[in-house]
Amino acid sequence: MDRFKALQTFLDVAHTVSLSAVSRDEGVTPAMVGRRIDQLEARLGVKLFKRSTRKITLTPEGAAFCDSVRTVLSDLTAAEESIAVGAKNATGRLIVSAPTAFGRKHIAPHVPAFIAENPNLTVTLHLSERLVDLKNERVDLAIRIADLKNADFIAVKLARNHRVVVGSPGYIKRAGKPNGLEDLQHHNCLVTSSEDGLADNWQFHDRGSMVRVKVAGNLHCNDGGVLTKWALAGQGLAWRSAWEVSEEITNGRLVEVLSKYSAPGNDIHAVYPDRKFLPAKVRLFIDFLKRTFGDPPYWETKR
Repeated sequence: MDRFKALQTFLDVAHTVSLSAVSRDEGVTPAMVGRRIDQLEARLGVKLFKRSTRKITLTPEGAAFCDSVRTVLSDLTAAEESIAVGAKNATGRLIVSAPTAFGRKHIAPHVPAFIAENPNLTVTLHLSERLVDLKNERVDLAIRIADLKNADFIAVKLARNHRVVVGSPGYIKRAGKPNGLEDLQHHNCLVTSSEDGLADNWQFHDRGSMVRVKVAGNLHCNDGGVLTKWALAGQGLAWRSAWEVSEEITNGRLVEVLSKYSAPGNDIHAVYPDRKFLPAKVRLFIDFLKRTFGDPPYWETKR
């Protein structure tokens, strides 16, 4: 057990590059953390860290050892959890990463119900637009809304997704309701912007073919939530994912237009590292989300 504890401490120091941070997390002194590292280095006969009064960094040998240790401890933990209590219950801590807007709207509200079903688990939810490194960061599961083609991890589809064109009742009354894709050229379209430019080609399915429609407008933003707020304020038409605006459509604050054109969207997936054993806590959370979202997902049934 002491050996595994020393290895986990080594990984924690490598991740935080701070003896003090690890000591605070474990409730021990920095000197105790330092002694564990010293004992591990003595047993291995190699220096794992370069330490000074200002910083601590991995040596080349430490970096190579880190990758191996991470894999071994991850597989060990997963192997234990995969058979614990017939894999029907889980204990410990589940760390989940999700996109900010989707996480706030469709992950965070359901976590208390998941905890109620699994009272021996603790859930840490990180909301960020940053794509976490599933192999090298302490994250068990990530939610991705994307076209996933990376073979370095396992992806499980949680729910389908599609896009809708919406505008406020006031805007539709003032500017008119578009009946065909060609009508979009006469409307003020609220466009997503990024470092790569404007996402001003909206995609639709029209009679079995994919169609791209060039749109234009006087308001651009890199934040989808802002585009939705502008649409609510009557500034124009927005092309948003159904999960973002279904509630506003249901309560009449937004009106869906061009509904006969099924606009494609990236589906919602749970992704986790490709490994031999799947921890029970990860499998239980994936099953819970699939059950909670439903098929079709609940944000579609309210439309």
